[in-house]
Amino acid sequence: MTDRSIILGIVGDSAAGKTTLTKGIAQFLGPENVTIICTDDYHRYDRKQRAELGITALHPDCNYLDIMQQHLSLLRAGQPILKPIYNHTTGTFDPPEYIKPNRFVIVEGLLGYSTRGAREAYDVKVYLAPPEDLRAKWKVKRDTQKRGYNEEQVLAEMAKREPDSENFIRPQRQWADLVVTFYPPEGQSGDNGGHLNVRLVLRPNIPHPDLTQVVDPKSQYSNAAIRLGLDRDMSKPVDVLEIDGHATSDQVAELEHFICGDIPHLLNICNRDMNPELGKVTGTTGETLQSYPLALTQLLVAFHMLKATQGH
Repeated sequence: MTDRSIILGIVGDSAAGKTTLTKGIAQFLGPENVTIICTDDYHRYDRKQRAELGITALHPDCNYLDIMQQHLSLLRAGQPILKPIYNHTTGTFDPPEYIKPNRFVIVEGLLGYSTRGAREAYDVKVYLAPPEDLRAKWKVKRDTQKRGYNEEQVLAEMAKREPDSENFIRPQRQWADLVVTFYPPEGQSGDNGGHLNVRLVLRPNIPHPDLTQVVDPKSQYSNAAIRLGLDRDMSKPVDVLEIDGHATSDQVAELEHFICGDIPHLLNICNRDMNPELGKVTGTTGETLQSYPLALTQLLVAFHMLKATQGH
């Protein structure tokens, strides 16, 4: 058993779903065991300065990546840091926060994999890659409801950021162990997050559970709600697990218990009654929805973090 902190990276563009994914993973591992930090706190300039300089928050030059990298190394070693705090509401910086890492550290943000030193700090690396039209809907919803913008402002800002998204955010996909893509079923808009499908690219960088024992690879040619197959991602062979949004509790239960059974720590937390936040998303009218694709994604990432504690 390793005695250092286990570091999970969750990288994706703005409003890609990083915080939603993180919330359930922390629930799995026990909030008291998890420290969550955001690499967006390492912005070099506040919102007013960025506007004056004509630079976006997505550009590496707009962030103290060297300090971020140093802090990740300290957290991995179990050492405390004095972390900056960027206030997304005001666009300015709040006083720094003293952070002492717990057993697990979840690091989410825009540029978490942008340097080799930073990448070497993670035990597990996740990249979120929703379709751009769906991400735009999520960003409009979040920024109008929580950050005081109107829809036109949000879309204009996304257009301004697009070159940096293409040049600096999306290329980080190549470093991920798991690439997570939530997407709407054919013919649906995706407004109802509880019914989104998920496509999980499982790269051979880390040992994934052998899901062929419970998911027949041949089922990719049928209408099964859970499918496992082979594909290529960024020109390299990968396993791909797909879970449909209409999957039922019974359909996902066998897969959940198979993943949980491989690690004794997971047997207790596979009980959904003990994890009320697992797979929960907020619908368009504020209602809480249950997403089994999200719950299985959170479980699989938690599995890898617990595996890392065993030195695998």
